[in-house]
Amino acid sequence: MKKLWVNATPYDKKIVTTALESGAEAIVLPEGKAETVRQLGKIKIVAKDGDIILGKDVEFVDIKGKADEDRAAAVPAEKIVVLRMLDWTIIPIENLLARRGKNIMVQVADGKQAKLMAQILEKGVDGVVLNTTDVNEIKKTAEILQGIGEKIELVIATIKTVKQLGMGDRACLDTCTQMLPGEGMLVGNTASGFFLVHSESIENPYVAARPFRVNAGAVHAYTLAPDGGTKYLADLKAGDEVLIVDFKGKGQVAYLGRNKIEKRPMMLIEAEAQGVSISLVLQNAETIRLVSPEGNPISITSLKPGDKVFAHIEKGGRHFGMKVDETLIER
Repeated sequence: MKKLWVNATPYDKKIVTTALESGAEAIVLPEGKAETVRQLGKIKIVAKDGDIILGKDVEFVDIKGKADEDRAAAVPAEKIVVLRMLDWTIIPIENLLARRGKNIMVQVADGKQAKLMAQILEKGVDGVVLNTTDVNEIKKTAEILQGIGEKIELVIATIKTVKQLGMGDRACLDTCTQMLPGEGMLVGNTASGFFLVHSESIENPYVAARPFRVNAGAVHAYTLAPDGGTKYLADLKAGDEVLIVDFKGKGQVAYLGRNKIEKRPMMLIEAEAQGVSISLVLQNAETIRLVSPEGNPISITSLKPGDKVFAHIEKGGRHFGMKVDETLIER
């Protein structure tokens, strides 16, 4: 998810409280106001005496010409550089994305500019610093950025095997977000392939819908994380970030409220997508579903060889959840 920082320099309590309520990641403050803001709520502070230290961790650079672009490119890679576009020319930002690649933010005046920056060159900058005195613009910009998710490539997988297993430990991931039909999480037995496991947002005669929940699979399985890494289901805990993906491949960050691990009868699903074999062990129950190419939920108890479902294929291996370019065999 793209970062949203809000500029509250000179200090304005109304701007600060709106930024807090809108879910901004950080507030840019004048020196000496950090403790005042900490009494209002928990949020990162960008200041000379803040959590993100001006000059040390982040540098603001005014961009008007090529020399300014070169100066921004020369900022150490571990530092965040915030570009202040004096004439709002897009080319320098595109150049810096190509030259620097990461830790680039842009100061913007409104939600329209924020959306442009989040999508520039498809990848977008890492985030924006919103400079406005309009509290409604803060709310609007936050909604826009929260609605721009990572784009995940989904492919069609063909079911090969559906096999009943015995008992095992499965993880129900209860998030702080209500999911809609067509949304779920990417989960797989290996780091090379993931099924789109549907949320429990579907009503049925026997169990009430739990749209905040994904019954994700056995505890050993991987889920694709918002940073592009993977996490074992067993390791997830309250407060962790998880990635929600819809049937169009749009991703959004959610936060875990609970990981319910319980013993249940299990089922092995095996499929093939783009020449890659993928598999997942899920709880054997009609309320656990995958997603069809039309975006419809399919109960795993009705799956049969030849059925088509959405999946995601990854190249390369994983080391402690991070993508690495190495030969790796997982079966």
